[in-house]
Amino acid sequence: MTASDDAGSREEFRRLAESAGLDVIAELMAPRDRPDSKFFVGSGKVEEAASLVESEELSLVLVNGRLSPIQERNLARALACNVLDRTTLILDIFAQRARSHEGKLQVELAQLRHLATRLVRGWTHLERQRGGIGLRGPGETQLETDRRLLGNRIRQLTARLGKVEQRREQGRRARRRGDVPLVALVGYTNAGKSTLFNRLTEAEVMARDQLFATLDPTVRRIEALPGSTVLLSDTVGFIRELPHELIAAFRATLEETLAASLVIHVIDASDPERSAQQGVVEEVLDEIGAGELPELKVYNKVDLTGQGAAIERDGHGQVEAVWLSAATGEGLDGLRAAIVERVGEGRIQRELHLPPEVQKLRARLFDLGVVRSESVEQDGSVRLAVDLARRDVRSLTRLDGLDGKMARDLLLN
Repeated sequence: MTASDDAGSREEFRRLAESAGLDVIAELMAPRDRPDSKFFVGSGKVEEAASLVESEELSLVLVNGRLSPIQERNLARALACNVLDRTTLILDIFAQRARSHEGKLQVELAQLRHLATRLVRGWTHLERQRGGIGLRGPGETQLETDRRLLGNRIRQLTARLGKVEQRREQGRRARRRGDVPLVALVGYTNAGKSTLFNRLTEAEVMARDQLFATLDPTVRRIEALPGSTVLLSDTVGFIRELPHELIAAFRATLEETLAASLVIHVIDASDPERSAQQGVVEEVLDEIGAGELPELKVYNKVDLTGQGAAIERDGHGQVEAVWLSAATGEGLDGLRAAIVERVGEGRIQRELHLPPEVQKLRARLFDLGVVRSESVEQDGSVRLAVDLARRDVRSLTRLDGLDGKMARDLLLN
């Protein structure tokens, strides 16, 4: 059942059900200005759904929305079958797809946090449920626990994930010490991120035409990149109304993006909903603090649109978008060149002569840790010997006034 008349939302919900391994027998629409406090949908629609459940002998009803514990319990009683909302369905898909130790811990933590909000008179509302869709992971093993034990398990998982995050941070520091830039792939689920990742790195990450095909983060070296070594990180795909429990649980994984020198935002150019999908991705990036990172937009699947590969530049001549097809390989050379241009152009080693009034640029150079030596002239000007990556130059050229002009003149010429 869905309370939305948005065709895109309905189709996405159907694909979520299919991704969970379910056969969709029937769909009911129940558009409302606001959800009903008792059933989420109106009583008439509940009767219609109950009749359909009985005639088709259905065992599960999915609701395209987030149900309160009371709404879920009332619907399950009225329909005489299991009822799952959108959040629980997505959590189940994540439980099916997680393969790594970290991924499994993250999914279990997300499930338990979600279940913690469903504790209505203990676990009595789950007594009739015995595994299956929506109950992988903690599921039945939690039926005999209480809130205290649930809280203890959440704390244990949080502590274990904290240790995993420490190891991940050690890897980030090692990459920074080696001055190897990291590029992070982000995008709406099923935009073609994994296919693009495989093309660029010659890896074999699972890539299927389904939502959330891969969950576990993967970092590989980009192959065939002229004159540069750049690492590429693939992250979990986003989706509208992504459960907050998942964002919280996968924060450590998503924050891998924060260490990136460049974020590649993969967009399905063939999807009519691409503008809305872009907004969802940008919202999640803002939530984890990655909204201000340098971004390169990649419009994928041009083979489905009839449009050829292309490169777009902004008013300053910097590449801001690449149109390509990860499936056919068209436009990949353009993307590789764009990556080199944005993050892999090597280093700048030179001596800078800065007048006394240029203090922001001097301070920023010291903040970056790129100053090798400094000497002060009699007129108050300074001479700096700097050694910095070209990817750091662009942040310096964004400084205001004379500082920004000096950065452009001294570093880019």
